[in-house]
Amino acid sequence: METADLGSYQQAARLMLLHGVVTESYPRAKALALVLQWADELAKDFRDLFGYSLQTSARHARLLRRLDAFDASQAFLTVKSKRPFDRRRLAYLCLILACLHRSRIEINLADLVKLLTPSANTIEHLGFDATAPGHKDAVVDVMDWLVDRGALRISDGSMEDWARDHDRGDALFDIDHDTCAALFRPNKPLQHLVSAAGLLDTPTAGTGRDPRRRFAAQRARRLLIEYPVVYFSDTDAETAIALRQPTLAEDIARLTGLPVERRAEGIMLVDTTGHFTDKRFPGRGGAVNRTAGLILAKIADLREDPDRASSLHYLLPTAPGEEQADLLSRIDMALPQAGTLEALAHDPHADADEHATEADPDAPEHEGQTGLPFVELGTLEQMIIELYEEFGPSSFTNKWQADPGGLLAEAVALLADLRLVHIVPGGILVRPAAGRYRNITAVLPRPAHDGQFALDFPTEETSR
Repeated sequence: METADLGSYQQAARLMLLHGVVTESYPRAKALALVLQWADELAKDFRDLFGYSLQTSARHARLLRRLDAFDASQAFLTVKSKRPFDRRRLAYLCLILACLHRSRIEINLADLVKLLTPSANTIEHLGFDATAPGHKDAVVDVMDWLVDRGALRISDGSMEDWARDHDRGDALFDIDHDTCAALFRPNKPLQHLVSAAGLLDTPTAGTGRDPRRRFAAQRARRLLIEYPVVYFSDTDAETAIALRQPTLAEDIARLTGLPVERRAEGIMLVDTTGHFTDKRFPGRGGAVNRTAGLILAKIADLREDPDRASSLHYLLPTAPGEEQADLLSRIDMALPQAGTLEALAHDPHADADEHATEADPDAPEHEGQTGLPFVELGTLEQMIIELYEEFGPSSFTNKWQADPGGLLAEAVALLADLRLVHIVPGGILVRPAAGRYRNITAVLPRPAHDGQFALDFPTEETSR
């Protein structure tokens, strides 16, 4: 590949990794043309580096990932409010896609809801009732999401009119069946699984040392490309070895055009472009982002104060395997018992037994986890009170000026999603990467667009 073309190729790679699905209108015009220009090269590199599959047509590109663990980092967000889909919206999305699959080239919203209602009503605790609070809002959010990605196009009417009066208002949609099929394309038939663990990736290329190491190298690259920070202590020994290899950083840098930072405790891919992240931090986001940064600064002050730091407790975080097992068991509790095709059902636990091997004698002992500073919930609550006293409630915008507790919860959730803290009962554990943001300092409050005041930070790189 010519050096002059490398930037274009890297931009296309970042588009596919960030969005997963690219259409003629999503995430922006001309994005699909750029991806299709490099489709062959991207398909090979995604397959070799990550084990991913890139599927393309004249109207869309779809990246099929392989999952190593379950997490909430890729939540579906509503188009307007950017809030994560709740379970109702996710269920409606699946049911509406099924309804669209059985429809012709166009459908109006009233008819779509008539198809949705009986299906939803057969599911306990779901249902659809146009007069029930939140049900119509959930449908509108799902339809907005599908329109945003080019699966639907409004040709007449308005969803807002339907939401105000479903007996009189309506909207007509053109259906792009190709894009609808691309949006829901699991790697395995869901009805053939007896556990959600069947959706996770397991090695199938042999049980020898070399196949295991190749699989570990792919898993290491997937970890670095999918998460903002990867800690060596969160991985198995073979993956930790792969993360330390110079070739890993070289491969990822060539694909994305982004630098890789290494620390004693782990590795991080840094987004210097500002366009390869779904959560910019600290950036110039809303009150939640800024408060999260200020909380980190408060924690740093606490740790550097000799009088208070001595009272901090250091605790070991829960092993990642235990957290995954707990999450998996809670997911499996919701699996329907009826409708599973037992003869075709796939048991992932059988795969684990089949491919189980003895430990690599050359691999070092799993790196032990060290204790992390534990900050109690009461201390965090005192920190947010101090921030409100220092900057004034109006500095946190209308939404949060009377709800410091809610703002604290949102800020801590953001820090946990970025793997800067780990939420535990009674407080949080502060992870090593949080120290990267110690130099964040708040400047004087500045007027925001709504006439209130908002906090701002100096520019800082963002990590995906």
